[in-house]
Amino acid sequence: MHPDLEAVLITEASIRRRVKQLANEIMKTYGDEEITVVSIINGAILFTADLLRQIENPVRLDCMRISSYGSATKSIGTPQLVHSLTLDVKNRHVLLIDDILDTGKTISVVTELIRKLHPASIRTCMLLDKKGRREVEFKADFVGFEIPDKFVVGYGLDFAERYRNLPCIGVLKSHLQNPPEWGH
Repeated sequence: MHPDLEAVLITEASIRRRVKQLANEIMKTYGDEEITVVSIINGAILFTADLLRQIENPVRLDCMRISSYGSATKSIGTPQLVHSLTLDVKNRHVLLIDDILDTGKTISVVTELIRKLHPASIRTCMLLDKKGRREVEFKADFVGFEIPDKFVVGYGLDFAERYRNLPCIGVLKSHLQNPPEWGH
């Protein structure tokens, strides 16, 4: 276990198993249809890569960048679009992938942005669902794991852009959640 973690919530092996299960659920839902995957980066990049390797459907991939945390442990309010889509999603089956469904603000904003582009369908896939923090009612179509209201890092999730590379998902020690300014 990484020394900055208070506890490991989800092991690397559990993540691998669940990603494979999610891929099977997604393939069953879409049948043979092509899927336009929209990954919300940076957080969902590892999850998206692992998930796509398990999906056998034809896939187009695009990414959006949304800022909602900065270097805080709480959402900064209204999520801001930093980088939008490059692919045309009109009349396409869109699968939005994100790392965590927390307050619901980010995925609600992104879903509305994509809905305005007139996709054939839009579904959502979240690695983690933290229902205890929901402020905007939202239910994902596919969920990897439900987690308690703890600040988690690893497997793409970060704190101040650190810890994304951990292979597991763990709870960051509380004294590290508000550290003095880290050097560059």
